Amino acid sequence: MNREYHHWYSPRLGRDMEFLVFGHAGAKVLVFPTRDGRFYEYENLRIVETLQHKIDAGHLQLFCLDSVDHETFYCFWSQPKDRIQRHIHFEQYILNEVMPFMDAKNPHPCTIAHGCSLGAYHAANLAFRHPQRFQKLVAFSGRFDLTLEVEHFKDLFDGYYDDDIYFHTPSHFLPNLTDQNQLNQIRRMDITLVIGKEDPFLQNNRELSHILNQKGIRHAFYEWESRAHQGYYWRQMARLYI
Repeated sequence: MNREYHHWYSPRLGRDMEFLVFGHAGAKVLVFPTRDGRFYEYENLRIVETLQHKIDAGHLQLFCLDSVDHETFYCFWSQPKDRIQRHIHFEQYILNEVMPFMDAKNPHPCTIAHGCSLGAYHAANLAFRHPQRFQKLVAFSGRFDLTLEVEHFKDLFDGYYDDDIYFHTPSHFLPNLTDQNQLNQIRRMDITLVIGKEDPFLQNNRELSHILNQKGIRHAFYEWESRAHQGYYWRQMARLYI
């Protein structure tokens, strides 16, 4: 299996960024790690191994990103307004640096946004905000509202709220989305959401599924037994849904 390590200095983030590429052809999968996960997490969780037959056959090419969550949502010494601004810089890095690299390397017409846990938030947020860039979204064990307080999970903005947070919270901005072009672009996407029945964000996933239904956005929504929030389950999900 082809494996490549890449890194460069990102002017949008003002720091070096690293990522891994697996495969040589096929649909491009933009993979976001879990909270504070590194670019090698997907490989360490053996999800790459699970998908190796599809990768070797040229059906999938994975682009596994690094995380800056400790500089954004989990940077609690920083002001909430600065946290969301840093996240916006991360989005600009992906859109203007990583995705052009992907397109230059692989002309395949299908790009998939994918992630587990907080990575599922990143994948869904980016795909719903920029649906013209993606043909498929696959989100495992996601949290799609970072302002929610559930179990020991806190509001990641400490009660602060502004337009930037609104427009980066799928379960907030989607209900009010009226731009028909953007809605139609989302409607043409292949969308799969998967969550465990004991996951603390099960209700948030159900709410997002309900919002998509109200907007006429077809999607697959699966509830797995137990919490299903670890690599053992994500390997099984990847085999089925990616």
